[in-house]
Amino acid sequence: MVDSSDMAVFWAVVLARFLIPLLILRYPLPAILAALVLDGVDQTIFQLFTNLPLDGYQGYDKALDIYYLTIAYIFTLRSWTNQTAFLTSRFLYYFRLVGVFLFEFLQLRWLMLVFPNVFEYFFIFYETYAAGGKKNWDPRHMSKRVVIGAAAAIWIFIKLPQEYWIHVAKMDTTDFIKETIYGVPLDAAWGATIVGAPLITLSILAVIALLIGVIWWIFKYKLPPMQRPLKLKADPLPEEVDEVHERLALSAQTRIFSSALLEKIVLIGFVLVIFGQILPGRSSSDLQMILGVALLAVVNAFLSHWLARRGKGIESTAVEFVVMSAVNLGLILFFAFILPSFSGSINLANTLFFTLMFTLIVTLFDMYHPVYRFRFSEGRA
Repeated sequence: MVDSSDMAVFWAVVLARFLIPLLILRYPLPAILAALVLDGVDQTIFQLFTNLPLDGYQGYDKALDIYYLTIAYIFTLRSWTNQTAFLTSRFLYYFRLVGVFLFEFLQLRWLMLVFPNVFEYFFIFYETYAAGGKKNWDPRHMSKRVVIGAAAAIWIFIKLPQEYWIHVAKMDTTDFIKETIYGVPLDAAWGATIVGAPLITLSILAVIALLIGVIWWIFKYKLPPMQRPLKLKADPLPEEVDEVHERLALSAQTRIFSSALLEKIVLIGFVLVIFGQILPGRSSSDLQMILGVALLAVVNAFLSHWLARRGKGIESTAVEFVVMSAVNLGLILFFAFILPSFSGSINLANTLFFTLMFTLIVTLFDMYHPVYRFRFSEGRA
């Protein structure tokens, strides 16, 4: 029987991995770094504070990675003003999404080396550039050479070695530190390990302090001088589309069956199928799930257009999420009611999760895709 304290730790970590990424929409750089750190330490937390089996950790971890990368991608629709950088990030995001999708089905670890998660570090690079406050550090003026060069450097020098280390060599950082650096068994307690080798611990702390000092020295003395304080909060939206009803009205001017609708279906379909691999008791096939996503996406698009064209646009993202959740849950409950007549059934717990995840992504996409269209179609970047 699973201990209640173990489950409390597990659900606290899972809840944090769902909630922290939402802060990306307001504080992109701190939030993505917090999500990255939590992604890196959650397995260690489970090992230290629980006795939970971690056999399915890879699938769980990859699904939650895709979740916070999806929120980050939607933020690029909202805020990125350099079109080359945005198009590069879009390619990197979908490239990784396809890789994780294939990994969940084939369980071939080398796929993560072929489809590395370059998007995450490229997002951090762009947001650091935007937040830096240095002279001429305006992402709108970032050249194509800088954008492509940064993406290539991250791909070759950071992500390929990292993906090889994790997925091909199957090396865990905490295990490496224990076995190779401290020379103790994997089941040794961290407290005793750190205290028992003070010279090694002090050496590690000294190296970390040296790296921090070098980074600070470069930033302080080798880069252009600061022109403003660090900017950690997301920029305000363009005045023409800073209200929810303005963005919905802009969406209502386009065709319902558009490239945006197709992107939503592909995006959400892949994300939910990836999550579907880790949820127990799932009764639907992947094809049925994608068809369900397509149907709900079309219904949501018709409803949003209908409301916007009649001047009944929602006035906040939270209200939009609540309203669309109610609509989608109503549709799901209707199908749950009639499916037994056709010898079918659904898992209500899983369906509730999928519906809320679907509604969250659709709501955020619909809120910020019009900003992207306004910014670049009108040449205002």
